[in-house]
Amino acid sequence: MSVFSYKQRNNINLVIIIALGMLIAYSLQPIFSAILSTLVLYTIMRPGFIYLVDVKRWNKRLTAILLIFISIILIILPFYALSSMVISKISELRNNEIFFRNLLVQFQHLIPIKINQDLIQDGLNKLGTWATQLFPSIISSAANIVLSLLVMYFLLYFMLVERKNFERSLLKYAPLRAQNALRFADEMRYNTYANVLGQGLICLVQGTLVSLSFYVLGYKDPVFWGVITTFISFVPVLGPPIVFVPAALLQIANGNAFEGWAMLIFGFVVIINIDNVLRFIIAKRVGNIHPIITVIGVIIGIPLFGILGLVFGPLLLSYFMLLIKIYETSTLASERLERIKTNMPQNEL
Repeated sequence: MSVFSYKQRNNINLVIIIALGMLIAYSLQPIFSAILSTLVLYTIMRPGFIYLVDVKRWNKRLTAILLIFISIILIILPFYALSSMVISKISELRNNEIFFRNLLVQFQHLIPIKINQDLIQDGLNKLGTWATQLFPSIISSAANIVLSLLVMYFLLYFMLVERKNFERSLLKYAPLRAQNALRFADEMRYNTYANVLGQGLICLVQGTLVSLSFYVLGYKDPVFWGVITTFISFVPVLGPPIVFVPAALLQIANGNAFEGWAMLIFGFVVIINIDNVLRFIIAKRVGNIHPIITVIGVIIGIPLFGILGLVFGPLLLSYFMLLIKIYETSTLASERLERIKTNMPQNEL
């Protein structure tokens, strides 16, 4: 006869399950970004997959492979190509001491304040090192990148092919009531669209505008600075000015007043405000994420995921806020049910 009661055995099993779950979660830490990327891609691909398989009657395995191949062509290859370009350019600028010294001299002509050049140089070198580490380097971490991509697409393939079983299992084991689990799935889809597709479109437009304006006004490296603007535009309002304001001030310091003032006017009138216009349009279709959530999410995400934290940070914070909202709704519903059970007057419900 067992020395433990039925309830004690269940509690022991629960402790073991929690301990093993924490151990598994800790072991999966290196590929956590790959798992999160899988959920994001699944959310984006799901409508197209359903249309092709359920409406057009395509083979589900071939459809999954086709969608994965399209994502590699449209997302993965361009991202790593741009990352490699940014890494090489940042490394080149960081090692060019003459460039930074000339830059400081030009700023001193514009702003007559004594600047400790050695201190600024050291700070810029550290900033360049930090910026380089944000991007996944194909040369230095090829094995990790390949492993993450393999895990991501392996999971994505089976999530698509076994879509109904996968979603049924999520609904079954979710620690939420059925209606709340469905609500969370819908809200998560809207948040994902708003963060990834909506914010991605805004960043791409702002980066393109910066690149075109740099090219028209004769600035150096317009493509590079357009790419940089695209990445940092994930920080609403604050992102693009980090690029075009210093560039415009340098033009003014060099005696190119028209190019400098034209860039400042175009930047603050068009590039900044295009953010608000696009957000208004996108909010009607896929929802909107408050800029505060985006900024705080970026601060949280970059230390965890590097440059991918620009996307994943706001996503995680949005999911967290959504869970809090659902918890509050469930709590209020439970309290209301308890009041009904205790036969409280209707006017107190």
